[in-house]
Amino acid sequence: MNINGDVALNGTVPSYPQYLEAAAAAQRVAGVKNVHNHLQIVLPGEDYRDDAMLTTAANNALTLNITVPDGVEAAARDGNLTLTGAVEYGRQRKVAELAVAGLVGVRNIKDDIEISYDADPVDVTWFVQDALDRNALIADDSDVSVDTSGNKVTLRGHVRTWAERDAVVGAAWMAGGVSEVDDELEVTG
Repeated sequence: MNINGDVALNGTVPSYPQYLEAAAAAQRVAGVKNVHNHLQIVLPGEDYRDDAMLTTAANNALTLNITVPDGVEAAARDGNLTLTGAVEYGRQRKVAELAVAGLVGVRNIKDDIEISYDADPVDVTWFVQDALDRNALIADDSDVSVDTSGNKVTLRGHVRTWAERDAVVGAAWMAGGVSEVDDELEVTG
């Protein structure tokens, strides 16, 4: 359903990666400004894993991924993984999520990983602007602004596409100490 750029995804999918990909595919459609993912993950019987088995598989995947810092752990409950621990960078949280997202039996991921130190507002603002300039995805006359308060970054302004939005949000997460990115960007289509 597409009403004024808003898309709602409803129905079921058989895996967590398909849940994520459905939202990503909807975002790539011209004119889409917001995607509301209400899909339910209904695992096929052969993909069901009990909590102990899924917890073990997730922790093994985290341990084997050399880019996931030591101390990040997973616990499963009814196919829902909760990630805990501490990292220095937001991108390390994302790597941990990706390390377990494709495991058979995962229905959802809750990221409770903490960022272990405070962000420097000047560094965050510089890092985001540098990444945008380097990637040349955002127009020179863009009104995108970056505000940092503690470990939280707030992004405001207008971008033309979801790719531009993803570039801005990704750049914010790359900065050291960022534990939360408040995306108030508007996709103009």
